[in-house]
Parts: sequence; C-alpha cells; structure tokens
Amino acid sequence: MEIIEVGPRDGLQNESVIVSTEDKVALIERSIAAGLRRIEATSFVHPGRVPQMADAEAVMAAVPRRADVSYIGLVLNRRGFDRALAAGVDEVNCVVVASETFSQRNQGMSVADSVEVVRGLAGDAKAAGLTLSVTLAASFGCPFEGEVPEANVIELARQVADLGVDEIALADTIGVGVPAQVRRLLAGVAEVAPGVRTRCHFHNTRNTGYANAIAALESGVSALDSSTGGIGGCPFAPAATGNIATEDLVYLLDRSGFATGVDLGQVIATADWLSGVLGERVPALLGRAGAFPA
Repeated sequence: MEIIEVGPRDGLQNESVIVSTEDKVALIERSIAAGLRRIEATSFVHPGRVPQMADAEAVMAAVPRRADVSYIGLVLNRRGFDRALAAGVDEVNCVVVASETFSQRNQGMSVADSVEVVRGLAGDAKAAGLTLSVTLAASFGCPFEGEVPEANVIELARQVADLGVDEIALADTIGVGVPAQVRRLLAGVAEVAPGVRTRCHFHNTRNTGYANAIAALESGVSALDSSTGGIGGCPFAPAATGNIATEDLVYLLDRSGFATGVDLGQVIATADWLSGVLGERVPALLGRAGAFPA
C-alpha cells in the first residue's frame, strides 16, 4: 500500500502561516526518514495566487536526492511545467477540475481548456522521463455548483487517459464524498481507463475521509494521498479543511493488515514538530490519543 505525502504542498498551501523554506525541507526530510517515498514537495503556481508556495525552486534545490524517493510538483499550465522541469521534479501532477465554476476559480480556465493543457504537456513529460499524473479535483462535489454528475467525472478520466497519462487521482477536494460514491466512480474509471494507475485524495471535512480510504482500497486502489497532521485544504474552495492525516491513515492501514513501510512513531513526532512550526495543534487525532497498543 503506497502513501503519497502531500503535506509539503497541499498541506501547507492553505495555512495562514508562511512556513520557511528550511522548515518545508525539514518536513520533507522527516517524511523520508519515516519511510514515505512519494512526496508532493511543492506547486509551481503564481506566487500572487498561492504565496505559501512562492519558494518552489528553493525547496527543490534543497531537498535530499535519493534514488528511492520521488518528488511531485503540481502544475496548472505550461509556465508551471517548465519551472517544475527546470527545478528537477520526478513527477508532474496536473489538475483538471470536474466543475466549470470551480475550474474558473481554481485555475482561471474552463474544464475543456485544462484538458488541453494536459494534452500539450503529455508528450513533453514523457520525453523528459517524468511521470505524469492528473488529479480530477472536485470529483465528489463542488463548493459552488453542488453535486457533480458522476458521468462527467468518468468522461474526464477517459479523456485524460487517452492522452497517455500514467496515473489518475480522484480528489474529494471539499470532503463531501461517501464510500458508495468512491466505489461507483472507481468502477467507472476502471472501465474507461483500464491501463492507468488510480489513486485517491480525500479530505476529512465531514468525517468521511477514512471510510472513503477503505472503500478505495476495497475497490482496488493501491495509492492514497495524505498529509502529516491532517493539515491542508484548497484556498479557492470555501470551508475546505484538512486532508486525511498520514498518521491516522497509517494506523488504520497497519491495524487492517496493509503494509505501508511507514514508521508511525516518526510521523506522530513530525506532526508534533509541525504543530510548533504552525503555532497551533494540528487536527490529526492519533497524536492526542496515541497508538494502540502503546
């Protein structure tokens, strides 16, 4: 079972505190020491839109380079892709939002245009030897339009799969999904994109994130995003609270018989350290209750 640590990017981007480059790199180093091997390190977006990610190049210049660690950079357009490539990421993650209103709010373009961005980058990513993933944001619901038709999400998955992407991530950006939706969407994506890896990205805004994670695993997904401490959210989605927490997820998976290769104690220690960096207690629960058995 693979866990993708998204705290350095999706976790920190919605925090009011601007975390220093040194602390971002320390978070990444701590994650590696805990056994996490795919890390969403930063995003290459306009600093005026997401000031927490203004130091993307500096972060990538300082992270430890290891053959067994893959760094993901989020990009929204050609400019972001070129920056990510120059900074030395191992993977690029593009975003296609499943609703028109949120697509305009999040990246200033239509859904169709965001698919065209992926089309324009797919060949270059392959030529550069980069893994290319696409996150289908707001797959389970939109903060502005409400329900997102599942057929629309599945059709977007088909479109991006046809472009030759390596991985499709279904994202519950505002934490409204439930396990029944997870099962239906993953079944639909498996039909239209049978050769493409799938992963899921859940938020625990309405306390369904961990149930959704188990539903995804039972549906055949072998990779899940999570954020140390359960921090994060989308700055362009009202009331979008934290990701599912890495430590809470690891505990759930360990006790359920899934091997993760992640040291639970080290993640808990990192979450405690992160609370100090942010100046407030992180929302994850395991650090408060402790693991069981102790």
